[in-house]
Amino acid sequence: MIDKAQEDTLLELLNTTPVVEGSTRDALGTPSAGRAWVRRHGGSGASDELSCLIAARNALQDVVRGGREAACLGEFLKGVSNVPDISGGKLEWSLQVPATRRMAVESVLTWAGLQETKPGRLRPCANPQCRRFLLDRSKPNSARWCSMAECGNRMKARRHYQRVKEAQNS
Repeated sequence: MIDKAQEDTLLELLNTTPVVEGSTRDALGTPSAGRAWVRRHGGSGASDELSCLIAARNALQDVVRGGREAACLGEFLKGVSNVPDISGGKLEWSLQVPATRRMAVESVLTWAGLQETKPGRLRPCANPQCRRFLLDRSKPNSARWCSMAECGNRMKARRHYQRVKEAQNS
């Protein structure tokens, strides 16, 4: 079972390549920024760990956008196992994965958990100029934008401008 913190971390990872002032910025794109991001999210910041996480992020972004099949994520799960143990009278599972791949594997597993428990709620922002994603936690599952303050207002303003322009040309 995935928790909100895992969902939030996955969403943060997916949103590390936003469009800022017309160009894509990669929060993991430089070694120092990437290591800092990884450390803030519980990793060691090792180069191999960052490389694996970036590859997983890119694949996950493509899958959520519909550009690649989910089967491509299987490469991140090779050699991973989940081992059961009884501790304190309760069943607990322990993920067995090399440390350099742990964050990437956890991201893929969180995505898979969302697909199973909240299908269709993790999706790209409806603003075609935005590269961010959203996780719709609303009851009606009707959220369209990563941020109402940014993309929502922009899209509404564009539609209003287009309607006014069309009305003037009529």
